[in-house]
Amino acid sequence: MQDDQNTDASPRNGVRPFFFGHDGLRAIWSILLFLPLTFVLGRVILGALGGYLHRQQLVMKNTGELPVTFPLLVDGVLFAVAALVAFLISRIEKRSFGKYGVDALRPNRIRQFSAGLAIGITTMCLLMLALKVAGATTFNGLLLHGTDIVKWGALWALAFFAVALAEEYLMRGLLQFQLSRGVAAIASRMGHREPLCKRIGFWVAAGFFSLLFGLLHGNNPGESPIGLLSAGLIGLVLAYSLWRTGSLWWAIGYHAAWDWTQSFVWGVADSGGVSQHRLLSTHSQGPLLLSGGLTGPEGSILVLAIILLVTAIVALTLKPEPGSPAAESNVPSL
Repeated sequence: MQDDQNTDASPRNGVRPFFFGHDGLRAIWSILLFLPLTFVLGRVILGALGGYLHRQQLVMKNTGELPVTFPLLVDGVLFAVAALVAFLISRIEKRSFGKYGVDALRPNRIRQFSAGLAIGITTMCLLMLALKVAGATTFNGLLLHGTDIVKWGALWALAFFAVALAEEYLMRGLLQFQLSRGVAAIASRMGHREPLCKRIGFWVAAGFFSLLFGLLHGNNPGESPIGLLSAGLIGLVLAYSLWRTGSLWWAIGYHAAWDWTQSFVWGVADSGGVSQHRLLSTHSQGPLLLSGGLTGPEGSILVLAIILLVTAIVALTLKPEPGSPAAESNVPSL
């Protein structure tokens, strides 16, 4: 009788470790749940908006200008779908949804988000000032006046907030967490100590998604090698803020503010396109390596100095918090 019971139990004992490890559902299964579910749900919802989005794409093709409703809808849907799927996975894993990077906006997170906004606006303005001093850009005047400035400024702020939420969550949210966990498990099997495993896991994942973030910008019609490099490098800097805080709120604030200041306030090109209803009319001039050309400021060699500056700001202002990857890895504060 005892042998029969052991025989019945062994298949269950054999199957469970295939799906679950010591810290819950294995990372590979979480990733394989997240990607197809997010893709399918996103396609269904955006497919329902297909007619409207197609008209918006025609506007972009004919004018070279991006309507505000396009990123607002597309990125808003992508983030909502990704967050919903991640929430369902968090229930399966019996894990806090906030572990995937977007946690509750407590006072410290509001401060971090606000700091990211301030740094994003400031550093983009510094870059534009440097380009002006170098003679690589020219301001042609205001395109908006009166209440239109407030109206379109607010709409573009919402649109770029949606862009930042979607891109940060897809690049440095659940997938970053799960890949970090998976790589750390592999490192542990190789005999490394747990703190080192967590460090290896986080930075391998951050490097992979930063490289992917840069390469995905290659789909933009006006992208350049410097633009691709700067996108990948800033991805690493934003991952560094996640490493220090355990949250994406600083990165979301910085990302949204940088894009808003670049595209709405200064009205410069971003990978070959400009925003409709922008505040200023601006164009680049001179050598492409300095001006960025169609890529815009992100394609200028000067952006590399800005990225170094932002890295230093993250290191000096964002201290490792309890529960953050930096603290869990026992990495001393810089």
